[in-house]
Amino acid sequence: RRFWLRRCTHYLFIVVVAVNSTLLTINAGDYIFYTDWAWTSFTVFSISQTLMLAVGATYYLTFTGVPGTATYYGLIMTVYTWVAKGAWFALGYPYDFIVTPIWLPSAMLLDLAYWATKKNKHSLILFGGVLVGMPLPLFNMVNLITVADPLETAFKYPRPTLPPYMTPIEPQVGKFYNSPVALGAGAGAVLSVTFTALGCKLNTWTYRWMAA
Repeated sequence: RRFWLRRCTHYLFIVVVAVNSTLLTINAGDYIFYTDWAWTSFTVFSISQTLMLAVGATYYLTFTGVPGTATYYGLIMTVYTWVAKGAWFALGYPYDFIVTPIWLPSAMLLDLAYWATKKNKHSLILFGGVLVGMPLPLFNMVNLITVADPLETAFKYPRPTLPPYMTPIEPQVGKFYNSPVALGAGAGAVLSVTFTALGCKLNTWTYRWMAA
């Protein structure tokens, strides 16, 4: 009976965590809507994306104990976001304006850290956490610079159906220094270690709850 309880709880938690992770980061690729604040939002969103990926993927990975499941989790988040970003396309924005955050490389590195350290949970937290936080801003910046004329497009295609916080705003004075990638990667490398530890702890709590 406990076997089926664990299996059902496993699937339930994966769906809940993956869906909520995606919902909480659904607008995290829309840095370009903030015009001159884009790099500030890029840094903040990089950390938020790192949080949702690291916690969820680590929980999934340590629950199954099978390297590769973090990548699978990242793929779930990516596909959910693709579907959600279809809304921008439906509103009339050109396809090359839609930015989907890139989580897969970081998730793959998390899997690699878990596999290379022979499923050592402490190494996963330390090495895997750093490997999640550092490359994520880099890949997302590469993703972002492929967008054609973001500022022009943001002001050219606004729709009244957009919520106020997603409507393009006038340029403001304020940026996080000159390198949002470096700041995001530095903060991510430190904070994602804690995020990864939280994912492991969530797994422990889940097992304790099921065993009660």
